[in-house]
Amino acid sequence: MRIIAGDYRGQRLKAVPGMNTRPTADKIKGAIFNVLQEKTPGARVLDLFAGTGNLALEALSRGAKEAVLIEKSRTAQQIIRENIDHMGVEQARLIGMDAFAYLEQHREERFDLIFIDPPYHQGLVEKSLKLLADPCRLTYSGVIIAETAKDENLESYDPFEIKKTGEYGDTKIWYLQRME
Repeated sequence: MRIIAGDYRGQRLKAVPGMNTRPTADKIKGAIFNVLQEKTPGARVLDLFAGTGNLALEALSRGAKEAVLIEKSRTAQQIIRENIDHMGVEQARLIGMDAFAYLEQHREERFDLIFIDPPYHQGLVEKSLKLLADPCRLTYSGVIIAETAKDENLESYDPFEIKKTGEYGDTKIWYLQRME
């Protein structure tokens, strides 16, 4: 796993040992950032269920202004901290807590890009969307990028609507934006 483009291109990232964390593959990450090309520079990023920090660190490499990474696993937090330190990124803020607790406690924060990449088949994307919706944490031009198993379905969730999807092997990527 590595940073695939931008200022930190080629930097290797550590992964969390074992099978509990499933980092987004470079091929999928490349496809996501091709879609987000115009939205990433200067963006404020939220990475829920951050895992290794892979998505947030890629966004920072591509010019995002700031990234907030939320992860409750202490093992994953250690890996994220090592990845941040290895890259020398100062714009990354790691918060060690449950994603839902974070959303409940930080209701005033707004983001341009929100990554939701939780364990599959547990309804965690839907729960995240519900908390992100009230009050709305996405800026008007922002994008939510949710990763699910290919066989999972999402519905548009007011005030968000599904704008695009992509399938890559057993993974499905959902792009949601605020309804106009």
